[in-house]
Amino acid sequence: MMPGQNRGAHRNAQQGDEQVVRVILPNKRKGEMFGIVEKLSGASRLTVMCEDGYTRNARIPGKMKKRMWIREHDLVIVKPWEFQSEKADVVYRYTQTQANYLSRNNLLPEVINIFK
Repeated sequence: MMPGQNRGAHRNAQQGDEQVVRVILPNKRKGEMFGIVEKLSGASRLTVMCEDGYTRNARIPGKMKKRMWIREHDLVIVKPWEFQSEKADVVYRYTQTQANYLSRNNLLPEVINIFK
């Protein structure tokens, strides 16, 4: 084996114990969940329909604001605020390709699965 090659990747591929997912999924332990952007409110604010059935006012944090443009009907990961559950922060935005991948592999909840 040449120096710099990843030895662990081959070993993990052989075991096959866990499912390989090509995209980021919400971390349920941190309270993150899927959401669909319903409306852009301006000033880095948007209305998001979350997978738990609530509609929340979400904000785009500063580190995402310049890097990622969010449009209506985009699939996002949101993290509701602990002290105000009707508000949330956007953690991640999926591209259309990533959203289709999640839908095809049944990784989206039924409430969010609008991509079929």
